[in-house]
Amino acid sequence: MGRIFEVRKASMFARYDRMAKQFTRIGKEIAIAVKASGPDPDNNSSLRRAMQNAKSVNMPKDKVESAIKRAMGKDMENYDEIMYEGYGPHGVAIIVEAASDNMIRTVANVRAAFNKGGGSLGTSGSVSFQFNKMGVFNLSPEGLDPEEIELELIDFGLEELGEGVNDDGVDVFVVRCAFTDFGNMQKALEDRNITVVNSQLEWIPMNMVELSEEQAEEVLKLVARIEADEDVQSVFHNLA
Repeated sequence: MGRIFEVRKASMFARYDRMAKQFTRIGKEIAIAVKASGPDPDNNSSLRRAMQNAKSVNMPKDKVESAIKRAMGKDMENYDEIMYEGYGPHGVAIIVEAASDNMIRTVANVRAAFNKGGGSLGTSGSVSFQFNKMGVFNLSPEGLDPEEIELELIDFGLEELGEGVNDDGVDVFVVRCAFTDFGNMQKALEDRNITVVNSQLEWIPMNMVELSEEQAEEVLKLVARIEADEDVQSVFHNLA
């Protein structure tokens, strides 16, 4: 019984840690969006996206409203967005997106994570050429016909449409477009009252690296180490 309790407790703490990380990430998204284009979501597509993402991870409404108010304050930190590129074990390409109020701290932490995980931090452009930057929208499939959606959205930059599962294990339709068409696609979905579970700009690998289970575990441990840093927003890689 004691062992079962310990496992359950560890699982509970892991969920709390994941939730805290998600709330921190979205709080920064909100802050950056408000600083750039104001606190009115009707006139700020980036803020609308951040609020959608907050809803998808069950971030309480009062926390979202509090984040918006804090972002309007004069004493709110200014976050700079930056991307790092590098390689993990066995040649796996990794892209790290961060938002930080202290870039010296962030680059030191990211470099240390790569080094400790058997990887190496590279220079700008050393990895990104192996990826396509795309807008990705996860849609609630309820009431949607894939063929109809494809026809409706193709004029707004739709490049790929498929089925998938989000981080919470929920079935979704996945819409991908070029990152330059992100705003057009977002508006097209809003105009059609299509429920967007969450959305973001992602780096999609053009080719995947196949590794053994043991080798893949090394890479995933490095990815987890990088993701644990409070300044890191997203991590992308080309591990199959």
